[in-house]
Amino acid sequence: MNRSNTWKLFFTALLMAISISLILPFEDRVLGEYALSRVTSDANASNHAGHEKFSEVIDNLRLQLPEDQPIDYAALRDYGKRNRLDYAAYFEAPSGIIGTVGSRLVPFLIKPGIRAGHLKDRDKRNDLILRTLLKNSQAAIKRGLDLRGGIAFTMEANDLNISTDLDQASGASPMDKVVEIMSERLNAFGVAETVVRKKGDRAIEVQIPDLTTKQDPGIINELQKPAKLEFRIVNTNSEAPVPVQEGEEWTDDEGIPYTALLRSDAQPNERPIWVRRLWSADGEIIAEAYPRQDQMGGWEVGLDFTPEGGQTFGDLTGKIAETADLTTGIPGRLAIVLDGQLESAPTVKERIGGGSAVISGNFSFREAKMLSDILNNPLKVSLTIGEQYEVSPTLAAGALSSSLNACLLGAVLVVAFMIVWYKAGGMVAIFSVGLNVLLVIATLAGIFQATFTLPGMAALVLTIGMAVDANILIFERIREELRAGKSPENALEGGYAKAFSTIIDANLTTLITASILIWLGTGPVKGFGITLAIGIATSVFCALFVSRMLLTLLVKSGVRNLISLQSIQKSAPKEGIDFHQYRKVAFLTSWIIVGIGIFSVYSKQDTILGIDFRGGEELVAGFSEPIDAGTLDESFKSNAELGEVQHVYRSEVGSGEGASRLVLQTEEGKSRKALAHLQENFPEVSLVEEGLSNIGGSVSEQIKSDAILSVSVALFGILLYVALRFEMGYAIGAVVATVHDILMTVGLFVLIGHLSDGMLCSGQFTAPMLASILMIVGYSINDTIVVFDRIREELELNPVTNLRKIVMIAINRVLSRSILTSFTTLLAATSLWIFGAGIINDFAFVFVIGILTGTFSSIFIASPIFYFWHRGDRKHVEEGELLPKYDWQTSK
Repeated sequence: MNRSNTWKLFFTALLMAISISLILPFEDRVLGEYALSRVTSDANASNHAGHEKFSEVIDNLRLQLPEDQPIDYAALRDYGKRNRLDYAAYFEAPSGIIGTVGSRLVPFLIKPGIRAGHLKDRDKRNDLILRTLLKNSQAAIKRGLDLRGGIAFTMEANDLNISTDLDQASGASPMDKVVEIMSERLNAFGVAETVVRKKGDRAIEVQIPDLTTKQDPGIINELQKPAKLEFRIVNTNSEAPVPVQEGEEWTDDEGIPYTALLRSDAQPNERPIWVRRLWSADGEIIAEAYPRQDQMGGWEVGLDFTPEGGQTFGDLTGKIAETADLTTGIPGRLAIVLDGQLESAPTVKERIGGGSAVISGNFSFREAKMLSDILNNPLKVSLTIGEQYEVSPTLAAGALSSSLNACLLGAVLVVAFMIVWYKAGGMVAIFSVGLNVLLVIATLAGIFQATFTLPGMAALVLTIGMAVDANILIFERIREELRAGKSPENALEGGYAKAFSTIIDANLTTLITASILIWLGTGPVKGFGITLAIGIATSVFCALFVSRMLLTLLVKSGVRNLISLQSIQKSAPKEGIDFHQYRKVAFLTSWIIVGIGIFSVYSKQDTILGIDFRGGEELVAGFSEPIDAGTLDESFKSNAELGEVQHVYRSEVGSGEGASRLVLQTEEGKSRKALAHLQENFPEVSLVEEGLSNIGGSVSEQIKSDAILSVSVALFGILLYVALRFEMGYAIGAVVATVHDILMTVGLFVLIGHLSDGMLCSGQFTAPMLASILMIVGYSINDTIVVFDRIREELELNPVTNLRKIVMIAINRVLSRSILTSFTTLLAATSLWIFGAGIINDFAFVFVIGILTGTFSSIFIASPIFYFWHRGDRKHVEEGELLPKYDWQTSK
């Protein structure tokens, strides 16, 4: 093994080890037991109440708590307050070592400790330490509401006039604005999947898949803050009276009223300061707030102002600088007040321009992040916490189990086929794709700390499809080189050189789509884009670096049967299949199907959007014993008149009890019918209605409009890139083919769902289905670019061949790749469609349609449009190029 391959192999192994460490642990651990294993300085700790070791804290808690109750966050926090413990003594970072807060990188081999000494308040230190321990004790791969459940709570708006308080710009109600703001806050907190929707006229319901929130409901209280930020002037006159206590009032000689406020991080003996009662500027001048570290290693909140706000703040600080007390030399001070509480009061010696400022206050990272997120999304109304309860997974355990088995079956089929068809190369491809999946999951879990849900899985499935496609593309190129009589070494070199350009082009166009989804999308659309972007980067790395390294090692070790020479096109005519002669019939037929599908969508427009989009009713029922979630699915499916029925079980937060209520979410006016249906079919469970309310859609208008905008801009981005990289005819063909695939997939999904009466698919769109449509965009453009790249290559290799023959040759040259990629992807998607359950069944069905339409459109839509655009003249292709010709370069 030469030196080049040695370092590549070592780098790959190191990357695997790091990735595995980032996805561990797989399961949650009890906080008390985990904390006991992470103690760094137990022997030297000295605390109140005679405790010298953390193990004694755990032993005492076990004696005080019921036998079946675990030692959780709340138990440790309350015990620490009662006994005045300082947990930093047990978990502090050793001298000279930088502690970690939440890092999962190699947490099981070392005990890095937690740096919390910058916080002066003991309770804040304890809070930081316990939250860090709780976060690290949880499974690295977080599951969403559909897979795991979570916590739900309601918030009711106070002092709100529903009938008159409308946003004049958008016409939206105040509650719509509250839903939008709360969604933005929760997304900013790093929670990848949340449900925020209106409940009745004056309340919203929030669902979060977060164990931290379950164990520490105090997070919920912080979410309801209105976040009214004010900048006020501090009186520094030495002749001002000394305030005795916070809240005192005083008016100076100029008649300006002041109030005595105490900083939130003040020391025990610190006195309040006089702050003007009226603010000089408010939070409207802020463009963005963000957490950042200060020079001492603590955290503060940075503020960037709007252009007008920067001028306002500069004038204000210039005025404050002039208030310095010349007698005592005390400089002027600016009071930063949030919701009536003084957060900090920095000194101001001169005018502060530049459009930025800082709120300091010895914050922990969590406090700085929470404050900055709240400042970015201030509420105009105050909210009161109502009910709090835990909710069960929305996906039934049986459906999840069958779907996982279907995934396993699909994976086994793909692995078997790749090894049988490609021999040693197939095993390399499977390892490469497996490493690709590991890298994506590790990045999401360890770096982005994402919650894994069905929209994220959609992007991951697309990533796997593109990774398999890249390997098949390379192998088919190597096969061509071997048939030409080249040695395995030269065939490997030539195959990668010719496949490199196609792989880069295909992935860059998909990356453009992902980037625009991240830029313009919100909620599940943005999450899909992030996962897809990560997957594209890892797919290119694994295909061009890892697979090549392993294939090179096999060749060097003497493996000659690297890629089998058998061809999938043995029965095809020697000159190839003339797809071009069928173009008119195929083109016309496909658009007729699209038209029928669009008509079906139009005729069913009132019913195809599910509760996630349109809202509906929510009925809460008590029962004597729960009904299995899978049984509920089957029962509701048997009664088509009920339409869509979503159901979850819920229980009181922290009760430790099982499900206590059944929640049915239906279309408007059907919840009581659903309950009557259950009462008739399950009389033994004694279902009784306890409450009924209207609910809004969990997919807001903002998410829907952002999704449409994102896809539209993505199509324009694809058009621009392909026009510059290839030529305008290619660009028009690619965009039209992508639009065709989206319309056909949506239309067939609705049409087949209606014709099969919901047996093959539901034909109704729910929130996860939004991601499945986005998946089709990525798959379609990837398939089209592969064909176009080959057309461009054949134009250069055959300078005297007419354009019609060039298109035919190119399609036939990539036919094996198209069939094999579609077949392997269909193996996984079809098994998931046939054996999956619930929403996963619809999800897989859409992908099956997308695979077939994507392959079809690259041959019969994109290529003919390219041909018609240039009127069959190859010279017209060269004349239409916007940029000089250039090729991607690859190195050995």
